[in-house]
Amino acid sequence: MAFSINSNAGAQAVYNALAKTQSTTQKAQLKLATAKRVNSASDDTSGWNVGKQLEAASRKMKSQLSNISSAKNFLNTAETALQQVYDKLNQIQSKQEDATDPLKDATSLQNDVKTLADEISTILGNTTINSTDLLASASNTFAAGASNVTINIGAQAGDNSTALAALSAGDAGSLTQSITTFQSNIRTAITYIGNQSQVLDSREEFITAAIANNDSAISSIFDADALGEQMEASKGQIGTQLATSMMGQMNAAPQQLLQLFR
Repeated sequence: MAFSINSNAGAQAVYNALAKTQSTTQKAQLKLATAKRVNSASDDTSGWNVGKQLEAASRKMKSQLSNISSAKNFLNTAETALQQVYDKLNQIQSKQEDATDPLKDATSLQNDVKTLADEISTILGNTTINSTDLLASASNTFAAGASNVTINIGAQAGDNSTALAALSAGDAGSLTQSITTFQSNIRTAITYIGNQSQVLDSREEFITAAIANNDSAISSIFDADALGEQMEASKGQIGTQLATSMMGQMNAAPQQLLQLFR
């Protein structure tokens, strides 16, 4: 067996092995501490790149879900308002039918129609969310999936200002003013809202499933195998102890050469 004092090659080899074992152990311990398999791009360059893109996609889709929720609130509020308008139009129609009875008080009926018409006007002009006029003829666009969902309820309800003005006059003409087109327009708008709600429900279902799939893929890339990393850390700790012991022995080996000079 050869001994070297100036260059203890054996000790250097053990030192290198010890450093490698400690590095591996520290990586395993870090993964356990963070519960992440990939803590930096150096851990898995390809996995980190793909995982970060999936994370960005999930964040985008979660924002789209929030947009869909807002759009549903938009539609639900508008539908509630239009249902009230339609109910009041039906009441007006009933008053107009009553006016054909000569035993009914025409003046009272005219006042009733005016009151209902004024309330309809208030609903149509003041149904808002966050200062957005829900029933105006204006487009409101929501990012909701692969393509945006654009809502324009006012365009579906049409222009009913002439009929509404005649009803609000509260005179004899209000009792003979045809509201058939007005009613039809409101029904069209409510039906439109129902169709748009169905679109949003479909988008919500698809995006929710896509987020779940994305999150599952992200987990498989980034999440640590706790049991496997614990085994690696334990193995590394044992290896470190053994390497440290061997380091001491290798450093002591040249001392044996001094025994020859006593």
